[in-house]
Amino acid sequence: MSKLTKVFYATQAWKDTRRNYKQSVGGLCERCLAKGIIEPAEIIHHKIPLTVDNVSDVNISLGWNNLQAL
Repeated sequence: MSKLTKVFYATQAWKDTRRNYKQSVGGLCERCLAKGIIEPAEIIHHKIPLTVDNVSDVNISLGWNNLQAL
């Protein structure tokens, strides 16, 4: 993880997005739920990993279409 992405994960924007996204999926792991298993989510994952080149793109870093609760 780069210094820039570490800084990103400390921002209030990420913390708010992470919290709101997790609440939107009921706090459950989406991969587990797709298999009929109910487990709490432990992390909010970026489907397209954050890099120095894309961390400033809010569609990738904060966009719900790029997030998954795991």
